[in-house]
Amino acid sequence: MVRTIAYFGPAGTYTEEAAFQYDPQANLQPFPTIPAVGLAVSSSATDQGVVPIENSLEGAVNNTLDILISQPDLSIFGELVLPINHYLMAKPGTNAGGIQVIYSHPQSLGQCQDYLEREFPNIQQVASLSNSAAVADMEKSSIPAAAIGPQRAAELYGAEILDRNIQDSPNNMTRFVVLALHDHPPTGADKTSMCLSFNQEAPGVLYRALNEFASRDVNLRKIESRPTKQMLGQYIFLIDCDGHREDPLVNDAIQALNTSNSVLKVLGSYPRWTDAEAK
Repeated sequence: MVRTIAYFGPAGTYTEEAAFQYDPQANLQPFPTIPAVGLAVSSSATDQGVVPIENSLEGAVNNTLDILISQPDLSIFGELVLPINHYLMAKPGTNAGGIQVIYSHPQSLGQCQDYLEREFPNIQQVASLSNSAAVADMEKSSIPAAAIGPQRAAELYGAEILDRNIQDSPNNMTRFVVLALHDHPPTGADKTSMCLSFNQEAPGVLYRALNEFASRDVNLRKIESRPTKQMLGQYIFLIDCDGHREDPLVNDAIQALNTSNSVLKVLGSYPRWTDAEAK
C-alpha cells in the first residue's frame, strides 16, 4: 500500500528530498508550514510527515520542537540526516555583479553568512518561507535578484546556477524526523526523544533528573532548553537518549522522572540514524 506523506514544501526543498529518500514510492504532499504538516498527520489526512528538526550549523528548528511539545497525538517515527549543499541561482543571464537582493529561507541565509559577507557584503538579504519559495520570490523580483537553495529548485524553476556549495561549513547536515500517530517498535538500535519540565525550581533539580539516566548507564545524546512560553525564565528541557522507551533501563528512568515535581513527555522512540545509511 502506497503511503501518503506530508512534507514541509513546496516542491524543490531539502525536505522534499528527505521525504523522497525516506520513501521513494510514497505519495508526497507539500504543505506550506511545519505546523500544517503536523496537523495533516494528527488529523490522519496523511499517513506520516517529514520535517526538519536540527541543523549542524544553525541548531534546532523551533517550529518542529514546538509542535512535538504541544500536539499530544504526534510522535517521532524515524529520523534521517542529509548533507545540505547550497547553490546560488538567478534568472538566466543575470550578472552576479549587479545583484541587489538575495532571497532564501532564514536557516539557509544563516548557513551562508560568511560567504555572503565575503562575496556580497552590501546586498540586501530577504527571508522567504522556504528555499523553493525563495526561487519564486527571485523570479518575481523587479530588481536584479538571486536565491539560495538546492539544485532541484534551480531545475524546477529554470534558474541559472551562479555558484555551488556556498555553505560556510563542508559538514553542513540537517536532521529530519518522520512524524506519525505512534512511534516505531524496538529494533535494538534505537533513540528516544523526550521533553521534561519542572513544576518548581530547586537547587540541583536538573542534576537529579539527569542522574536517573546516568545511574542506569543510559547514554544521553543531546540536552537543550526551550522556553515554556508561559513565563520568562521557565524552560522545557529536550533530551535524546540511546535506547527505546520499552527497554527496561530507559523505561525505569522515564518512570522515575514522572514525579510530583516533574512532567515528562516521550516524543518518540525510533531507529537511530547511522552514517552507513547516508552512503
